[in-house]
Amino acid sequence: MSSITTTPPTPRQSLRRVAAASLAGNAIEYYDFSIYGLAAALVFPQIFFPSSDPLVGTLASFGALAVGYLSRPLGAIVFGHFGDKIGRKPMLVFTLLLMGIATLAIGLLPTYNEIGIWAAVILIFLRFVQGIAFGGEWGGAILMAFEYAPENRRGFFAAVPQVGPATGALLGNAAFLAVTLLPREDVLAWAWRVPFILSFVLVIVGMFIRLKIAESPEFQTTKDKGLEVKVPLASVFKNNFKAVLLVAGSFLGFGAFSIVVMTFLVGYSQNTLGIPASTMLSFTMIAFVLQIPMILLSGHLSDKYGRKVLVIFGTLAAIAGIIFMFAAVVSTQPALIGVAYALGFGCLYTFCYGMQPALFADSFPAEVRFTGMSLGYQLGNVLGSGFTPLIATWLVMSTGSIVFVPVFVVATLLISLVCLLQLVKLARLRKQVEARDFATAAAGI
Repeated sequence: MSSITTTPPTPRQSLRRVAAASLAGNAIEYYDFSIYGLAAALVFPQIFFPSSDPLVGTLASFGALAVGYLSRPLGAIVFGHFGDKIGRKPMLVFTLLLMGIATLAIGLLPTYNEIGIWAAVILIFLRFVQGIAFGGEWGGAILMAFEYAPENRRGFFAAVPQVGPATGALLGNAAFLAVTLLPREDVLAWAWRVPFILSFVLVIVGMFIRLKIAESPEFQTTKDKGLEVKVPLASVFKNNFKAVLLVAGSFLGFGAFSIVVMTFLVGYSQNTLGIPASTMLSFTMIAFVLQIPMILLSGHLSDKYGRKVLVIFGTLAAIAGIIFMFAAVVSTQPALIGVAYALGFGCLYTFCYGMQPALFADSFPAEVRFTGMSLGYQLGNVLGSGFTPLIATWLVMSTGSIVFVPVFVVATLLISLVCLLQLVKLARLRKQVEARDFATAAAGI
């Protein structure tokens, strides 16, 4: 049964406060996730997974990176369940605290030279905990902004926390850029720990902001009307499983795109092409700065022109962007690489990416929305982001060429295009059904 809920008008000041709180927490969690990805490419192969073959060490490090993605669906299920039963706000506070503790522990972790194989084991466990926390964070942050916003502005306000990845990754890249400017021996000895330890300061700030916001009005309406379901996951599998699969497929290519750009290309450029990591991180930071207004523009345009237009144009733009970026990196010309990162990752990638949260949320009824959209998104992350660095490294190892990596990413983006178009139809149909249900109920009063 679909929920029939209406969101009461929300004061503009409250909406802005909620949007800021969603953005802040999401940014902090992405900061934590991004510094791990950079460390996996630049540092962890040497200090946690030592090997006579640097490529093997990198492969093992990216394997540990994937663990954090594998645990994200579990976090989506656990926090989605309680987010749909208890509320969005408590889950946002708890996920942020859990992520902060795990990240701080990584920064304090002894290395392989100090405790042997246990260093890698504990690192993988902490990465697993990070993934669980992150699995519940994204959906809750999106829904707080989405459910507070008026119907005709939901694309824009759902895009506000979607700026979190760019903001958090920008902070993470800035932290690691400062670290990479130090001598290599200092980086491996102690400096790599600094970004992880600083994370806990950001977590305290984020907790303070989130504790001051109120619960989502749409969730509160659902609860007041007694429309909660006993087991949200069971309801999702029974009534909304198609939407879960479409959300997963919709994000597949965009997850593959971003993780290749942020981790694989940085490591490949340094280890194979001799381009300093600091140079690549600088280009990535420029791209993230450009992403922030572009993501908000994407959400705004989806409100004005509809989701379908942004889906088609944005996905084709992302395909052009990833091809241009790989061609630029292979050229080894810093100026061209900088332009490619700014245009490809900073602009072309964002046109579809920014409007996706609103589309994902629109595809589920309020009583199972946290569980459904979080599970779909995190499954897409597992397949798109979690395994792509491993696949990219394997493709280079087995073929001796980087050319098949962008081919793989383009293939995933084409899959996403098909799924996104189907999801637009599904979301439109769900709204039509709920509108008819509402009209029927109103006529009976």
